[in-house]
Amino acid sequence: MCQTCQTVPAGHGRTFVVRKGQFITVIDSAGQQAADFVAVNADNLNEKLSPVHTRQHLRSLFFKPGDALWSSENRPMLRIVADTIGVHDANVPACDRTRFDIDFGVEGHRNCVDNLLEGMKAHGVTYFTLPEPFNLFQNGPVTADGRMEVTDPHSKPGDYIKFEALCDLVCAVSSCPQDIIPGNGLEVTPIDVVVSDHANEQEATHAVNA
Repeated sequence: MCQTCQTVPAGHGRTFVVRKGQFITVIDSAGQQAADFVAVNADNLNEKLSPVHTRQHLRSLFFKPGDALWSSENRPMLRIVADTIGVHDANVPACDRTRFDIDFGVEGHRNCVDNLLEGMKAHGVTYFTLPEPFNLFQNGPVTADGRMEVTDPHSKPGDYIKFEALCDLVCAVSSCPQDIIPGNGLEVTPIDVVVSDHANEQEATHAVNA
């Protein structure tokens, strides 16, 4: 099986290209670490992975194995093959430098927008065209009175989510640098990413039956 593995250093980002039919596994290697994930169509940068369109198609704030993640052009871009944690967020925007400057009074703090753009710029993605993220492993419960919260993830070391690419993609992952308020257990840690040509048989069956 052909596969590539890379580690996203704590508080940083990595960009990678995935071909249609390949599988992306994002792994919370140490546990309790949110990972902002974005993707664009490698052949059309105007088409990007969209939490808004995904929520519309799923009629849900949450997603599970067997579900597709949809694009801004109303096409499925990724399908969830396996998920060992089942708690992620598709509502909260990526943290940026103004989040830390205005809300926390900290200038120059690393942030997910800059992390994602560092590699995506080489592929033609700009600040204004960067997709909104799917915040993998992030625990963002919705309260009974309709409020959104962000608390520490439930993920344990080695928890992962695996996607199948439904078109050629440019993807980026940020190990969220938030270390001021709950969201990463107040300790930022690495994220591992594996891109492979095959899912294992058990995961593939789980996706079909989901």
